[in-house]
Amino acid sequence: MNVLTSHMRKYEAAPVCHDIQINGQLVGLHDSGILWWPEESLLVVADLHLEKGSSYARRGVMLPPYDTGATLEKLAGVMDAFDPACVICLGDSFHDADGSDRLPAPYRAMLTTLQLGREWIWVTGNHDPVAPVRLCGETVEEISVGPLKFRHEPVEEIGAERAAGEICGHLHPVARVRRFGRSIRRACFITDGTRLVLPAFGALTGGLNVTDRAYSALFSRRQFSVFMLGNDRLFPFTASRLVGD
Repeated sequence: MNVLTSHMRKYEAAPVCHDIQINGQLVGLHDSGILWWPEESLLVVADLHLEKGSSYARRGVMLPPYDTGATLEKLAGVMDAFDPACVICLGDSFHDADGSDRLPAPYRAMLTTLQLGREWIWVTGNHDPVAPVRLCGETVEEISVGPLKFRHEPVEEIGAERAAGEICGHLHPVARVRRFGRSIRRACFITDGTRLVLPAFGALTGGLNVTDRAYSALFSRRQFSVFMLGNDRLFPFTASRLVGD
């Protein structure tokens, strides 16, 4: 069984999401790392970092060249399960400004197929500040849908009006907990009900622990929760249960 088939088979049943409210809107968090807004038939994904391997190779750092394929295969499985009317990619979809131009033909064809029959919105990020080359979709710096705002980098103000309803990426959040004498570290969603930061979706992405001070400008101390990605489910924890790296 190839990787794409395994992903599609994993999600062939009705997807199960963990429902939460963000700025009064009911959205679903999925163990793949995507956000699903059923009322809008909207799927949101952050930080694909496509062509990261080839970007490093250009600088003489050799990484396995399979990151783009693995990421797109995972995304295809999720898209097959949810069949969204619209997809928003929250920036850093490509690892550098030339990444979309380097996209190998088979991967370009695969991504183009995923875009067929639906609206596709590229939010610009710090790694990819320009529109993708020879790919469909609208490119924006940020976009609002009802009371929710979709951008790459979060607004660094706690309780600011601009932050209300914010859905973003950029930080690649991960969380660590200690249970039964073991330490477990996983990518996660982080939210206080007002804003939400998505985990990085890309196959070749690192993570920043949510206890890092970079998050202190976004969430009040111990007044947030995380949803750690597990196998076929999410694991929720309050901030008081988390430990640093």
